Amino acid sequence: MRTILILMMAVLACAGCSGNNENAHTTATTVVPAPPRQVLRAEFREASPRPIDRDVLQGRKYDAEKPMLFFHVPNGQKLRADQPLVIDFTLVNAKLKGNGGEYRLRYMVDDDDMQWIDREGQVWLWDWLPGKHTIRVELIGPDGWPARNGDLNVETREIVIVK
Repeated sequence: MRTILILMMAVLACAGCSGNNENAHTTATTVVPAPPRQVLRAEFREASPRPIDRDVLQGRKYDAEKPMLFFHVPNGQKLRADQPLVIDFTLVNAKLKGNGGEYRLRYMVDDDDMQWIDREGQVWLWDWLPGKHTIRVELIGPDGWPARNGDLNVETREIVIVK
């Protein structure tokens, strides 16, 4: 009896370890697709610079003689998915390359690829995915680095897109 029991266990062990399927002894394999990648459509529109709201400067450190960027997008702005976000800005003491100056404006959405603005106007961004998004706008100097002026020239805003 003991021999039969040992023989049966040996047969079960051999049968359990045999087979050509490598996934026979693994748990279920699940393929999770990558989240949808947001691809924004950008449209440039000519616009006159807005007047500067001096209240924005309250409590901030800056030099009034150096270049200044004012980004006119409120933090926490809510938009519907079919509405554009308008990158609206005003520059003081600086001109963009397309307007005969030596500065550029760089913007990034959700730390994705950087995009460039070389002339004054507005950039309308369409085709948002619902959720929270971060917009970062920087005034870039002739040396290729952000033109620092105290607390100014590198602005970050969070927006919320709803369906």
